[in-house]
Amino acid sequence: MPTILKIDGYRFFFFSNEHSPIHIHIEKSDSYARIEIECLKVSDSYNLNSKEIKKLVNLVKSNQETLKKAWNEYFN
Repeated sequence: MPTILKIDGYRFFFFSNEHSPIHIHIEKSDSYARIEIECLKVSDSYNLNSKEIKKLVNLVKSNQETLKKAWNEYFN
């Protein structure tokens, strides 16, 4: 379960047996989101309000290249 980034207490990671589309899991204490990196679609979330989800989407967007590179290096 490689951790790619830690920002504002959020941990950005993926599991070692992931699948397409390219996505990132994000957690902080009891909150969780899964965001597709290419299109920034939130495909799952738990215990996050709309403001927090927007913040996470913006963090994924601003780190998109780093996240894609980490995915490609790990899975290719």
